[in-house]
Amino acid sequence: MLFTTGTFLFLYLPITLLGFFLTARIVGQRAGAAWLALASLYFYAYWYAPDLILLIASIAFNYWAGSWILSRRVASLALARRILVMAVSVNLIVLAYFKYSNLLIGSVNQVGGLHLPLLAVTLPIGISFFTFTQIAYLVDVYAGKVRERNPVHYTLFVTYFPHLIAGPVLHHAEMMPQFRMAENYRPWLRNFVMGLAFLGVGLAKKVLIADTVAPWADELFNAAKTGAVDAQLAWRGVLAYTLQIYFDFSGYSDMAVGLSRLVGVELPYNFNSPYKSVSIIDFWRRWHMTLSRFLRDYLYISLGGNRKGPIRRYVNLALTMLLGGLWHGASWTFMLWGGLHGLYLMINHAWVHLRKTVLVGLDAVPGWLGRWSGWALTLCSVMFAWIWFRAESTGASLNVIAGLMGGSSGSRVAGPLALEPIGWIVAGFLIAVLLANSQEVLDGRFKAWMQRMEGSGGAAFRFGAMIGVEVILITWLALVCASRQMTQFIYFNF
Repeated sequence: MLFTTGTFLFLYLPITLLGFFLTARIVGQRAGAAWLALASLYFYAYWYAPDLILLIASIAFNYWAGSWILSRRVASLALARRILVMAVSVNLIVLAYFKYSNLLIGSVNQVGGLHLPLLAVTLPIGISFFTFTQIAYLVDVYAGKVRERNPVHYTLFVTYFPHLIAGPVLHHAEMMPQFRMAENYRPWLRNFVMGLAFLGVGLAKKVLIADTVAPWADELFNAAKTGAVDAQLAWRGVLAYTLQIYFDFSGYSDMAVGLSRLVGVELPYNFNSPYKSVSIIDFWRRWHMTLSRFLRDYLYISLGGNRKGPIRRYVNLALTMLLGGLWHGASWTFMLWGGLHGLYLMINHAWVHLRKTVLVGLDAVPGWLGRWSGWALTLCSVMFAWIWFRAESTGASLNVIAGLMGGSSGSRVAGPLALEPIGWIVAGFLIAVLLANSQEVLDGRFKAWMQRMEGSGGAAFRFGAMIGVEVILITWLALVCASRQMTQFIYFNF
């Protein structure tokens, strides 16, 4: 059940919200939270019901492990640590079995010339997100940071349908306290206005931009699987995919924020105009921000961070990004993508160090020139890495790169130069690079305007009118989506 379908927007969502608010009002907050958790489990089961068994087992195991760690850490921190290691290991083993077992078997077959059969396993949707969310929870239980142990709230924290399939990667401390707030169990017009606004913006990003440029990216990477491609096809496809993944994932994240705002719960933002970044360090502070936070807090710092000298720091950066690439998928191309970004970060940190110590005189360079050159280099580096992220094999990646460099005789060509792709690509980059992002507009200017309007007379009528306009816009976008070939969100694959 995609967020972009009529089934979700006009059946599942209204029924879920109505049941939530009525249950909370008639029976109580705990029942309302239970209703929302059950609705989230149904949302997950709608994709493939047997996977629900794994999700429920994962929740039960990690809640039990967290309780065991909490009860033992006072008496014996060493015992609590052993329980933590065991629980985290179980989570990683399950994740590795479903996600990486066939990659390992295939690699062994290739290196050793063997013919071991691949396992008949399918990847449960969202397994990376709910596994990482619960690993972070266990680590925080061990560190004494967990204050709430309500099993209903914990289940809702893990299964909460706006984030369950493709993030953001949530932290218990920013979610479970919100499930205790009485005001979130009552419908508020301002929450509906803000929630529907984010939902509409995210839906527009997905339907109007990401899905429009997707065919040009698909054309390139499908052609590259079987042979060389020419320069026009390569550049058009790479630029299209750079926009597709941005607006696809940013759109999903906006929709998740909006859906959650309908019940008053604020999800963390996942994007802050990453294509405006002036360095790779800046890029990873803006792109998939909750994953970057997880990798920093629970992997990079655990490896030693920058506390053990510059060499170890660079090694930790490389390992963190390699594992971050592997988290995205069981493919060597994902590892190469992560390795590239690890290399980028190492070079960026080394450059910052040189600027502060040896190349102090470069401060005389005009600031605008440094910012523009940094932005251009960062965006080109990110685009180059996206090739490895999207391609299905290293051979396909090399075919695309060869195409970017001019192609060769016998290359698959794109046909006559078309103005439509150029127009969409230019417009997409102008939106991503020059305009304010959704949280700046909606959670900044729009929210401030609503607060001023709320203090004046007739606020309820005006809010109702805005909700009506938003519903019409969302309905129109859903109809546009229904008229096209339906595409799932890119991050559903991870």
